[in-house]
Amino acid sequence: MKKWLVVVCSMMLLLALAACGKEEASGNSKNGKSSEPLKVTLPTWTGYGPLFLAKEKGFFKKNGIDVDLSIVEGLGERKQALASGKIDGMATALDVQVSLAASNIPVQVVWLLDDSHGGDGILVKNNINSVKDLKGKTVAFEVGSTSHMLALQALKQGGLTEKDVQVVQMSAGDAGAAFAAGKVDAAVTWEPWLTKGSQANGKVLLTTKDLPGIIVDTVSFKEDVIKNRPEDVKAFVKAMGEAMTYWKEHEKEANEIMAKGLKIDLNEFEGTVTGLKFFSKEDNQKLFGTESAKGDIYQSAENAIKFYKDQKIIDKEPKVDNVINPSFQK
Repeated sequence: MKKWLVVVCSMMLLLALAACGKEEASGNSKNGKSSEPLKVTLPTWTGYGPLFLAKEKGFFKKNGIDVDLSIVEGLGERKQALASGKIDGMATALDVQVSLAASNIPVQVVWLLDDSHGGDGILVKNNINSVKDLKGKTVAFEVGSTSHMLALQALKQGGLTEKDVQVVQMSAGDAGAAFAAGKVDAAVTWEPWLTKGSQANGKVLLTTKDLPGIIVDTVSFKEDVIKNRPEDVKAFVKAMGEAMTYWKEHEKEANEIMAKGLKIDLNEFEGTVTGLKFFSKEDNQKLFGTESAKGDIYQSAENAIKFYKDQKIIDKEPKVDNVINPSFQK
């Protein structure tokens, strides 16, 4: 009898260990959240600071998830990492999310970070006084990115097209650095390069204050991540809302944390914050709206789709409802 009891107990122990191993292998815990971190990539930009605030102040951990944040400057590299499954999500502008969806990298936007209000713009040499003066000049920006969209909108305002300028392909940060070094006539970039460039080698011709509503920074996750890990995404959104509330109540400390995370000078960070309108949890709920009463972010996405299609940057138009996911705002 004792032998049988030993056998039965051993079998039960093996089954329990196997179940634990299976649970660990699948990355699922009892609360429905994965033991694997959510991997999110972003470029160096003030608007993405709240991600570091949520991580460093423990809001992600508090809500039961781990989030890995990686800074990758080039949009092409970030797209490749997303397409290959090396990362789960991306912090980038809404129009880039549209271009991802149009290039068969299905993503869904779940959080809105900010709206650019002077934080992005065009640097020019001192002898350039209007958009029309850009004709024949070298203009640096990242093709297929938000900077590209801003450049095209500005050129259109001045009665020019992309064919009227000499495009120099480089990331927004590199474009700002190239302008500061005197290597190009103009650069479409963001802060702190707008300030650095104007101090070093020219002036700011125009910013998103002159062309509002074009650039909205967002966070998206791949469709399969949202499908397979909805509790993790829900926790991510909740943590971001808590981080924004914390920033409002502890501004100085939060600024220091975000500047450190982004590896930029605190004064530069605080100087660029004024060029952005950051969105709280309540702002997100309003901008996303509901399925029956959709918010303004849907129209912003429609505008980006139409613009890129008209410019022949994308071949097909993704459906806005496939790019915007309001379900995690409840």
